Amino acid sequence: QVQLVESGGGLVQPGGSLRLSCAASESMFSFHRMGWYRQAPGKQRELVATITNGGSTNYADSVKGRFTISRDGMKNTVYLQMNSLKPEDTAVYYCHSLGPYEYWGQGTQVTVSS
Repeated sequence: QVQLVESGGGLVQPGGSLRLSCAASESMFSFHRMGWYRQAPGKQRELVATITNGGSTNYADSVKGRFTISRDGMKNTVYLQMNSLKPEDTAVYYCHSLGPYEYWGQGTQVTVSS
């Protein structure tokens, strides 16, 4: 059973930055892809950003140019650097891994508010 443990969420003012971390319990290179999703109250969970085993990245249009996904293979950790945060970025952010099975983290709350 793979464990994904997120950290780094919190309360930030609009325009601020946060960095989320997701530590995997085994080598991230055993997964085809890792990424971040988010779910705001009353809304469906949506993709934020992904990174494949080969290093290719993909972003939701709403975060392009503001968020950056990266990884540290030595630490089996995936990061999400979030800049220029907006109130609409408020959500629970979930770490996700895919291949050969699918796993989710427990989520970390991000609140953007003045």
